[in-house]
Amino acid sequence: MDKRILIVDDTKAWRMFHIDLIKQLYGDTFEITVASSAAEALNMIKHNTRNPFYIILTDLQMESDYEPKLAGEWLVEQIKQIREYSSSKIIIVSAMYNIEYIAKKLEVECISKNILIGNKLLMKFMFEKLMPFLKNLN
Repeated sequence: MDKRILIVDDTKAWRMFHIDLIKQLYGDTFEITVASSAAEALNMIKHNTRNPFYIILTDLQMESDYEPKLAGEWLVEQIKQIREYSSSKIIIVSAMYNIEYIAKKLEVECISKNILIGNKLLMKFMFEKLMPFLKNLN
């Protein structure tokens, strides 16, 4: 599995925030791909089963097509059903008040956007928790 990241967020500013932050922290270590909806992300994921994304960062609130579930919640459930993605790391990055509850239920990691804005090193901490080899890049 290559060092590939998929960023899923319906807000362009957040997609750019994540790209810029990852590049600040790790330079060109990762190949970064973006999707602006859960549906677009799932399509990319299904077309990349031979070379899965290693990390998937997803927002929760995007398109409303999956109600009563949130789009990001639905996406994580779909990813977990794809055998080739069993080793992929999923991080929910959202401003939702119940992000920790949802992440725990889905058995994935989470970062609050509200906290991330003030502490960008939180992303570094999370990446190094999921990929200990990154500690050697510093």
